[in-house]
Amino acid sequence: MPVSSRYLNAWEGFWRDAPAEAGAVIWDAEPALTASVHLALFDPYLADPALPVVDVGCGNGTQTRFLAERFGRVLGFDLSTAAVGLARTQHPDGRAEFAQLDATDGPGVRELHARLGDANVYVRGLIHQSEPADRQPVADAIATLVGDRGRAFVVELSASAKAVLAGLAQSPQGPPPKLRPVFEHGLAPAEVVDSAFGELFRTAGLTVLASGELPLFLTEFAPDGSRIDLPSHWLVVGADGAAPQR
Repeated sequence: MPVSSRYLNAWEGFWRDAPAEAGAVIWDAEPALTASVHLALFDPYLADPALPVVDVGCGNGTQTRFLAERFGRVLGFDLSTAAVGLARTQHPDGRAEFAQLDATDGPGVRELHARLGDANVYVRGLIHQSEPADRQPVADAIATLVGDRGRAFVVELSASAKAVLAGLAQSPQGPPPKLRPVFEHGLAPAEVVDSAFGELFRTAGLTVLASGELPLFLTEFAPDGSRIDLPSHWLVVGADGAAPQR
């Protein structure tokens, strides 16, 4: 079932208003701090590194483009048409493909899997931003894309990140400039309890192969000049618990 019109409009508005400059969006940290770190954790569990890679909820494509430099075929998709347009504009060399797709659109996700075959999947910060009714369909979509041979790396804000964000929002100076659009567009980060993530994927028929915690770096800085980071946790999931064959 497609996402609600309120949710779609919130994301369209956010990406339509987002500046095009690198790092202007609060979570658009450079890949050296994000996808590169995640790939080092993900790589040992890739049963078949030659599979296509799908970046689910790709936004403006910063991490997708990084992945495209390391894998043969990489496709990023996002709910927001504005985000996909921005990704194509910012990464016009064609090394990464971009498409508009709602991750809760079961037929659309199955069609993508039929076209690509099993894939390795990268997901950063999508489920904690999804509405409650959409979280299981998103996990189900990841299971569809992974199929029998793929693996997925999923990193999400920990529930404790909500208190950090609230503290930033309630500072005497108000929210940091890059955080303000998140609230202005009605987005609600860190709304999922930590224990729910593994259960979502187990319900989708996947096995949790590895997990851990790490900071998720933002592009915003504290008044003392230090980069703001948020607590997050990561999972590697796949269709079974077999050790990867390399």
